[in-house]
Amino acid sequence: MNLTSTVIMRPARSVAGALRLPGDKSISHRYAMLGAIAEGDTRLENFSTGADCASTLGCVRALGVEVQRTGNSIVIHGRGPKLRAPESPLDCGNSGSTMRMLSGILAGQDFESELTGDDSLSRRPMARIITPLEMMGARITSQAGGRPPLRVRGGKLKAIRYNLPVASAQVKSCVLFAGLLASGETAVSEPVRTRDHSELALRGFGAELTQMENETRIAGGQKLRAIEAVIPGDISSAAFFLCAAALFPGAELTIEDLLMNPTRARLLDILILMGVGISVTQLQEQYGELRGTVNVEGRGLKGATIAGADTAALIDEIPVLAAIAPYTEGGIEIRDARELRVKESDRIAAIATNLRAMGAQVEEREDGLRIPGRQKLRGAEVDSLGDHRIAMAFAVAALRAERETRIRGAEAAIISYPGFFDALENVAQR
Repeated sequence: MNLTSTVIMRPARSVAGALRLPGDKSISHRYAMLGAIAEGDTRLENFSTGADCASTLGCVRALGVEVQRTGNSIVIHGRGPKLRAPESPLDCGNSGSTMRMLSGILAGQDFESELTGDDSLSRRPMARIITPLEMMGARITSQAGGRPPLRVRGGKLKAIRYNLPVASAQVKSCVLFAGLLASGETAVSEPVRTRDHSELALRGFGAELTQMENETRIAGGQKLRAIEAVIPGDISSAAFFLCAAALFPGAELTIEDLLMNPTRARLLDILILMGVGISVTQLQEQYGELRGTVNVEGRGLKGATIAGADTAALIDEIPVLAAIAPYTEGGIEIRDARELRVKESDRIAAIATNLRAMGAQVEEREDGLRIPGRQKLRGAEVDSLGDHRIAMAFAVAALRAERETRIRGAEAAIISYPGFFDALENVAQR
């Protein structure tokens, strides 16, 4: 990826308009992986345009699955539960989702495969999936500290009961996918509830699961059947536009056909608590996933504290909430977010460094941040550090800064939303 490009963001006077976003990244990953091991042809509309989901499709193709793509329309010709041994390492690019979740499927195959990634992904921890998969019978080798590349020797798996030490939807999904290919019933418990796209997707593809409180169980040996679906707009991408509108009293923005999954929509609740006017219309459901049209009205912004279960629910949205924190009345405090240290960048450090470059006071903590409100930001040069969410978060912060802001490494946005900067320019009023 070329991370030498710089985008210049100019201040705006408001935000207005309507937009429809590319398909949700989390759902796109899961539908592609489950479509690969389903029987029949899975047809998906509005598949994510992001590079991460393209990495998943590339890996699926390398495992012998025929994939046809026309624009944002995908047809996956499922092979059933047995995939083909890849001829070369599986390139996951920058996508931790691809590596972690696909490992669960590879653990149940009767061949050895290697998963690699870019420099950023090669620094991210994978011990959290290695442990349960080895308990199930797979053999996995990795670099020091459980880091990629991973070599997965699959085979016959046995069911386990596993308590996640850290709340992670990706690890939960990895174990559930492996459980689908194991003998017996696998149970996964999580310390706090995380996004449930995998559970809904598995049911959509025909698997039966049982859930009680924070435990999910899946019986091995179930066959999946292909689906046809239109993927709703990505709510994590929407977060940047929602927060951009929240910056300007009087702003009016509509986002059509947006994912409304309750385990992902906590951001809407937080913004409402902070004083933003939000209404949802045209609610629909497909394969358990809610979607609707979101109307946003900018008002004065109060502060907020994000901790515990809210932190887990908002882990992808915290960068942009932190980026707009100086413009709030009471500031924003973020706790229990140590997980942000091991994302595409150390997001806690990246947020603090870039906010300070724009003139803000920030208290950086090991597991979070405290950012006082009623601050003015000035345009500056900030660095994405190769992290898509950092690049996009500071594009939003720049809309109310004094003077223009230069964002180095802006091309990182292609990981989740290649058209982000154009879309933001289209709704920025100057």
